[in-house]
Amino acid sequence: MEDEFHDLTDRVRAELRSPQDLVAYERLLGLARKNTPAGREELARMLIAVERPLWAREIAAFILGCAGDKRAFETLVLLLNYREPVRCATAAHALGRLNDPRTARAAAALATNPLRTAYALHPVRLLVELRAPQSVPALIATLERLLTPHTPYWRVALACVEGLGALGDKRAVPALRAATVHPRLAAAAAASLARLGVHEDPPAPAEDGASAKGARGTAAAPARRADGPGASPTDDRA
Repeated sequence: MEDEFHDLTDRVRAELRSPQDLVAYERLLGLARKNTPAGREELARMLIAVERPLWAREIAAFILGCAGDKRAFETLVLLLNYREPVRCATAAHALGRLNDPRTARAAAALATNPLRTAYALHPVRLLVELRAPQSVPALIATLERLLTPHTPYWRVALACVEGLGALGDKRAVPALRAATVHPRLAAAAAASLARLGVHEDPPAPAEDGASAKGARGTAAAPARRADGPGASPTDDRA
């Protein structure tokens, strides 16, 4: 937790706006350092107290979550779906250590919600980390929804592709095969299929297929003289 906690507290310090904020911030750090039952009770009260700034609840939830205190669950899930990716990442780290059976269900619901796709990257990554029963179905559903041309959420799709390879479940093979035709996903999809023991040649570009069709048509047609009317480069090579 050390590195992640230092990153969190450094970021929050830059958000402080008043001497009162600094006092509250130092109080939170003191509770984290003491790590006593009484301190955790005070942190838990901060999660439900009115008019507490978001940064204070974020620090309290992170400390409790990493300590396995399930009172942090609701606040961490809220932050996992927050509009700022850095807060999503912090919440995902703590949820991964909370060991709450509700976490995977919540992450799957966020990842598969088409209205929240812009914020689905960290829920997807958390599902991979958790390796829960919900992980593979949720990643497949999310990936299949994003296999459309020019999706702005290709990074979410890429996280699904890589995660499905890491999870090693062959239920993912059809979705990964479909992903191989998308330029931004093709290499990762092929690598994930290989991890699942599925090795396939990459699909031929369209122009190659057209050339092959033309070659078959030429082979079937009667031979022309190279110097006659309608001679072609193919005839010259023959």
